[in-house]
Amino acid sequence: MHSPSIPKTKSRPTWQRTLGTIQGAQKGPTLIFVGGIHGNEPSGVRALVSVLQELNEYIPYFCGNLIALAGNLKALQENVRYLDVDLNRQFTKEIIDRLKNKEASLFQEDTEQLDLLHEIETILVSEEGPFYFFDLHTTSSETLPFLTVNDSLLNRKFTQQYPLPIVLGIEEYLEGPLLSYINKLGYVAFGFEGGQHESPEAFKNHKKFIWQSILLAGCLPQDKVSPENYFSESLTHTFYEILYRQFVSNEDAFTMMPGFQNFQKIKKGQVLASMNKKTLEAPMDGRIFMPLYQGKGNDGYFIVRKIPKFFLRLSKWLRNVKLDHWLVILPGIQWASPDKTALRVNRKIARFFTKDFFHLLGYRSRTVSKKHYLMKNREAASRNEAYRKEPWFR
Repeated sequence: MHSPSIPKTKSRPTWQRTLGTIQGAQKGPTLIFVGGIHGNEPSGVRALVSVLQELNEYIPYFCGNLIALAGNLKALQENVRYLDVDLNRQFTKEIIDRLKNKEASLFQEDTEQLDLLHEIETILVSEEGPFYFFDLHTTSSETLPFLTVNDSLLNRKFTQQYPLPIVLGIEEYLEGPLLSYINKLGYVAFGFEGGQHESPEAFKNHKKFIWQSILLAGCLPQDKVSPENYFSESLTHTFYEILYRQFVSNEDAFTMMPGFQNFQKIKKGQVLASMNKKTLEAPMDGRIFMPLYQGKGNDGYFIVRKIPKFFLRLSKWLRNVKLDHWLVILPGIQWASPDKTALRVNRKIARFFTKDFFHLLGYRSRTVSKKHYLMKNREAASRNEAYRKEPWFR
């Protein structure tokens, strides 16, 4: 096992791409943790280094492998979210094809992305599955820890083991996150938000999440880890869905109203922020989610609501019976991809189906033209067979 020592000076450390690895004495899954894909979020990186050191004594009991990666090394060194572009918005097919075709480098993040892609692809070829991907983050506002999850049944089934709030559907609003790229490959992959950037609690929460993920993936027996090292079952376990996103361009002058915290209740018409000298009011009742209190970022805030358990069960049943395969019988709805992972829906037809209906089937919309919506899901891509023998899958 290799990992650098935790920096003890106040100067910013120079991280390596591979923070460390654990090769277990017994066969098992491969866990891949990524920290610091945003350079002003080093808490996850520091927590990974700390846990790697603590895991040394557990290697005889460890089943499988653990690999810890750092994301945007240059931005981490500068303690900024990114240098030229947000690395966690660059994992689209078009951008990846450009990088792999060795077209001219446009941004400093290009080399970071290529290196990170190479590491991930090497892991998928050289290591044994099943694979689990975890992306560690912090937020600019105070928050309780929570999970952000692309809405597939495979992701839901694994993440529901955590006694933490779970936010579904962020893939509908963000283009190019690393986790969406991984989910398209069919693997369990989701994000963990540990707390506010500079909060000591965020570091503690990241460590708890790493330990709990190791336990839930079956890499260590329960009796080998002290309960104080993972989250208590007494914490809130609720599914939320994103209803609204306030987009902020790089040219916009955006200021969030002070004092908002994640999951705080808000009312329709409540002033949430100002942008370009105009006030922004909540378009609906709900809960504020990830309010922007930092200099960089294109997400001013989101609005979320709780998902009743009935609808979670209903969506599972509808997806298992593949109701979406019957929708293409209707005029104006057709498959948009040969692998049947996307629908092209005429806007006139879409008026007869609410957005919530398509969400139940696992589809998230992207506008592709004035006449059509492109709706994508993750169910067809999910590698359920790879996880079928895992205890949590049953």
